[in-house]
Amino acid sequence: MNFTETEILEKLDLAFQGIPSDDFPDGNEEDIKYNFFIDLEHGYFETAGNKIHLYGDKNRWAIVFEKCGYLNRGGAGVIELDYIGNCIDYPISKYPERSYITNCETIELVSSEEYERIRNKKGSEMEQFELISPEALTINIHERNVPIDQDINKYIKLGIQPREFDNPEKLIGYGDIIRFYNETYPELVSATEIEIMTHLPTDIPKIMTISEFHYISSHDAIFPSNQETFLMIAKILSTGDTSFWKPTLKSNNHWSNWESGHL
Repeated sequence: MNFTETEILEKLDLAFQGIPSDDFPDGNEEDIKYNFFIDLEHGYFETAGNKIHLYGDKNRWAIVFEKCGYLNRGGAGVIELDYIGNCIDYPISKYPERSYITNCETIELVSSEEYERIRNKKGSEMEQFELISPEALTINIHERNVPIDQDINKYIKLGIQPREFDNPEKLIGYGDIIRFYNETYPELVSATEIEIMTHLPTDIPKIMTISEFHYISSHDAIFPSNQETFLMIAKILSTGDTSFWKPTLKSNNHWSNWESGHL
């Protein structure tokens, strides 16, 4: 390989700190750069599903963090893809005053307009906030119209508890429904291969997808280069050998293990 495990881990450590790597586009002095790392505890993002995709060959490598959920400040359901590697076509949003250069791509699952269409419109103001009408029959999610299961007991059995405050009717929340589909129809709320490949070379081979892994809170300030999960990932990318995925730590990346979307 024309890259090393050390190089991979160094780039992961930079993203963990939010520091752009040296292959980010130079841009102009007033431009703003963001380098994101997977975060299962984000206060503005109510996490549902998440996974890690690995791509690579002898010269190129890429890690794509995928996370779906509800943006409680943006009022939309989304998939977030964070790209780290040596062959990333970094997204650039251009505006008259500056450009924003990032390693993140957002895919809409449920628009704010769709949430408004199915919003509960009865009761107090807070009973209408981010709760779905019991009369709503369908939802447009990831460009598909699918039925809404209104049986709250099915949600509870999956560990999805209805909001306690200002929710006397135990209505389904905006984030609840994405978590429900993540448990019952995960393909619906997952990125397609075409969507994932948007900022990767079209001919880069896929090595594997990791759906279960050991996650360490960013609050613990342990760099990826010192975490078992990413040491194994660096070994796999630098060799192309998936047999190096032999975790000894229990997987804990399921949304139920982390508090998110709480701000």
